[in-house]
Amino acid sequence: MRSQFDGLKTAARKLTRMFVIAAMGAGLSLTHAVGADANPKYAGFVIDANNGQVLYSENADAPRYPASLTKMMTLYMTFDALKSGRASLGSRMPVSAYAAGRPPSKLGLKTGSTLTVEEGIYALVTKSANDASVVMAEFLAGSESSFAEQMTAKARRIGMRATTFRNANGLPDSAQRTTARDMATLGIALREHFPEYYKYFSTRSYSFRGRRLGNHNRVLGRFQGTDGIKTGYINASGFNLVSSVVRDGKSVVAVVMGGRSGRSRDDHMVKLLNRYFPKASTRDTGPLVASRAVGNVVVAELPKRGPIPDSRPVISASIDERIALAYGSEPAAAIARLPEPRSRPLLGRDALRAALVQERPATRTPFPDPSRSIPAAFGIPLPPAAIPGGKDLDPTTTGSVVASAAPASPWVVQIAATPGAEQAMAILGEAKNKVGGPLSSAVPFTETVKSGSQTLHRARFAGFSTKDQARSACAALKRDAYNCYVVAN
Repeated sequence: MRSQFDGLKTAARKLTRMFVIAAMGAGLSLTHAVGADANPKYAGFVIDANNGQVLYSENADAPRYPASLTKMMTLYMTFDALKSGRASLGSRMPVSAYAAGRPPSKLGLKTGSTLTVEEGIYALVTKSANDASVVMAEFLAGSESSFAEQMTAKARRIGMRATTFRNANGLPDSAQRTTARDMATLGIALREHFPEYYKYFSTRSYSFRGRRLGNHNRVLGRFQGTDGIKTGYINASGFNLVSSVVRDGKSVVAVVMGGRSGRSRDDHMVKLLNRYFPKASTRDTGPLVASRAVGNVVVAELPKRGPIPDSRPVISASIDERIALAYGSEPAAAIARLPEPRSRPLLGRDALRAALVQERPATRTPFPDPSRSIPAAFGIPLPPAAIPGGKDLDPTTTGSVVASAAPASPWVVQIAATPGAEQAMAILGEAKNKVGGPLSSAVPFTETVKSGSQTLHRARFAGFSTKDQARSACAALKRDAYNCYVVAN
């Protein structure tokens, strides 16, 4: 019996070795073989942007944190304002205390200074500046929270059904979620809807008032034909990247989320592009993302099929069938749900035509007039933004939260102590957005403290010159159900 058992163990070991050798021979690793089990944050998606065919998909519809990929939507909204004439590249945007107080990566903008729209665009695509993102949000919508609502509404209209935005930069917020498929939709929408502005995403570096801002997107120089788009990182998300490649008539958008490091994420993206770009088609069947919604129904969205087999199907189907395939399996059902009665369901070219129909003019919220911004409305010119000396606290990653040194402030208000700095900053951001006015000039920061064997991060607000100011802020926090106390700094 023992001999028989030993034989079984020997056979099992041989099978294991055979599996490992086979996996290595196929260009796989054990980590890749188990996929999401090895890295629960991972998601990947590659789509042929010419015809909508999904070339690769893993966890594409699983909820993920976008991190600084959020800035793609901030830029989408900015490009939309430029295209509609509600802003110009030279429009000057005032910098609020709240925007200036955002954690790195940032430009280090001074409260009361200004930033042009074009400077903001460059700052987002290169430096991934969190402060510039909020400046743009406040300029476009009055407040970051209002802007986030508009971002979410716009996301729904272009087919990003699983995405919710809570801020303009991607800093930690547990309610801010997306998917790899939605990020691909946004990447394609930026290319299709704003070709005149999309070129900004290929910027390798930008000189901002004498300071060079380099692009964090290293894949721009590693895979031929790559023209953008965006990187992102917070602890909760891992390292994210959306890449766009156009070459030799082929067009691909790829998404990697949850990388363990910036280098491993970039390496994985290059592997995906090397593997799937050759399978892309040179035949362009037209736009994939509707620029307009019909009523409240988004007709065109990325297909949910994939990955496709290596042997491409013979293109013998009718044009109607090919367009229906590229736009998903239910365009007729989406059209049929419209309140306007139709004599027949729409397929193919008809569905495409309906998806791109011009919407009727709607009443828009007046765009803020920069000439009437405070203090400019009182005849006081707003100075250009200044960058303080010294290196940025987060020069290599985008959108990550690094606890800053305690700001110079005679009095501070503490509202929590958490195991993680990221969680502390998220609580501070939520409190500031919720309380509003009394915290408009407050600067959120974290302070590390040891408690036995545990390290805690105090969530604190600075910026109070007197004890009464700090007490007033604390009272406002308590009215919104936040525990707090005042501390002499």
